[in-house]
Amino acid sequence: MSAVDHVQTVIIGAGVVGLAIARKLARRGHEVIILEEEPLIGQHTSSHNSEVIHAGMYYPENSLRARYCVKGREMMYDYCKTRHINHQAIGKLIVATQDDQINRIHELESLGQKNGINDLKQLSATEAKELEPELTCKKALLSPSTGIVDASHLMLSLLGEAEAEGAVLACNTRLKSTDIKDSKFILYMDDDETVISCTNLINAAGLGAWDVARNMQYYPEQKIPTQNMTKGNYFVLQGAKPPFTRLIYPVPYDKSLGVHYLRDLGGQVKFGPDVEQLKEQQIDYKVDPARKASFEQKIRLFWPELPDNALVPDMCGIRPRISAPKEKMADFLIEAEADHGIKGLVQLFGIESPGLTSSLAIAEYVGSLYE
Repeated sequence: MSAVDHVQTVIIGAGVVGLAIARKLARRGHEVIILEEEPLIGQHTSSHNSEVIHAGMYYPENSLRARYCVKGREMMYDYCKTRHINHQAIGKLIVATQDDQINRIHELESLGQKNGINDLKQLSATEAKELEPELTCKKALLSPSTGIVDASHLMLSLLGEAEAEGAVLACNTRLKSTDIKDSKFILYMDDDETVISCTNLINAAGLGAWDVARNMQYYPEQKIPTQNMTKGNYFVLQGAKPPFTRLIYPVPYDKSLGVHYLRDLGGQVKFGPDVEQLKEQQIDYKVDPARKASFEQKIRLFWPELPDNALVPDMCGIRPRISAPKEKMADFLIEAEADHGIKGLVQLFGIESPGLTSSLAIAEYVGSLYE
């Protein structure tokens, strides 16, 4: 990429959130460049997840996670329908497999209702088994509006619409450092040749958002949250017929939605993710086969008939998590001028699940900051 004198808006990161923001601002008339250090879009968190459209019953009332998930879900379904992006409102059952978990079903339904979800329904063990004969549970919560989406197709669509409005994607372009001069951001690339000046700068780099912030001159260091990368592993089901038609989730625990049953749009079945705390804050996408025993134990709580040796390591994702293992789950963190005092700058941290579902709603909010 050749040097650019000045552009209106630079977005760092071509994951689903960065692309959604680029589309929003480009359609509004912004001159937009998207910087992505990888050779392709969406190579990290956006493509290493469950591809679930979440309903929004897990997140604290009035939190950004709750608000953007519920609004984003509606926007996502509308976007996918009108753009013919492969998706399906497959539905989900959240299951209590022990008596002491039943109260969590009541709590999730209540929280979901507070968050604006009006289609949740509690099911008895018998009712749940009528829907999913292979399922074993004490009680369940049915979420009909939970779905699945082709994340790759979604990101390509967002990029295509942004480019149609003049946005430019620059892959294989790594930002080294950022300076601020005369109310403009000066971006120095890793090639030591390319320098970009811009009026607006949006850090949507996901796992890399911390490095971008640390290498930004004049940005208050105390505003950068602690980074706690958390790994989630998946195992695929082989040699067995898919046991369920809907997604099956255990009641959430330890800041995790639990090892759940997933079916993608191609019909492949997998389970995950678990929670693996990374001692070193480094990206590692290898799945340890030794974790299979733990997966089997968790899965058999709701599917006792899981065949022996039917799980094969699949893929994993790394969550750009803010909260430490023993801390309460942190909310999305979106910092604008009112938070850090730098005009034109928006920093996004901790956009993990339900980030995919929330992407269009987050883009709408970030876009409103530049009105």
